[in-house]
Amino acid sequence: MRRVLVVDDEPRIRAVLRGYLEADGFAVSEAADGDAAVRRLRADAPDLVLLDVMMPGIDGLEVLRQLRTFSSVYVILVTARAEEVDKLVGLGVGADDYVTKPFSPREVAARVKAVLRRDRGVRDAGAAVLRFEGLTVDQDAREVRADGAPVALSALEFDVLAALAGAPGRVFSRRQLLERVWGYDFFGDERVVDVHIRSLRARLGDDAANPSLIATVRGVGCKFVGWPA
Repeated sequence: MRRVLVVDDEPRIRAVLRGYLEADGFAVSEAADGDAAVRRLRADAPDLVLLDVMMPGIDGLEVLRQLRTFSSVYVILVTARAEEVDKLVGLGVGADDYVTKPFSPREVAARVKAVLRRDRGVRDAGAAVLRFEGLTVDQDAREVRADGAPVALSALEFDVLAALAGAPGRVFSRRQLLERVWGYDFFGDERVVDVHIRSLRARLGDDAANPSLIATVRGVGCKFVGWPA
């Protein structure tokens, strides 16, 4: 049974989401504020977090920043205003999707299922360990090393890297990466792909202007350009 943590300061919203998610077979836990969320995340290690942005005390973005220091769990941010999505996407805060209030609980449950249904390995038949000059991607252990040092990636960042590195030289459009990594029924903003590509480059130390690993093909998409080891 997959586990979902619902973090929101409104009891009614937590109750509604719990009802829909449990009806779909998920085990659901709750947290009413940021401090409680961080404690539960460390204790329970859920498969996905539904995280409200605006909460008293520690807000959702700070919870996410703390979370990313010790976990790559999938995170769907819940925000009160549609226009905030542009800001969140631009910030590249490490979330995997965004939902705006008011929302349909059925849509939220569908997004949760879409994220958790896909194979987190996202790999083609072939070698489980992809080796390139200065980079190793272990798809079974879900570990990445750059110049021998471990690189901490979120679940989605790893999946994007595995998809690109699994097909070196192939150009992927945003839509193709969404279909391959997020799944065909992804509901969110296509720009989330750009956020994860930028984050990957930063974490891998790859210069967008002079890339050695991930190159942008203007007007088309991006491709993996690392040399095989």
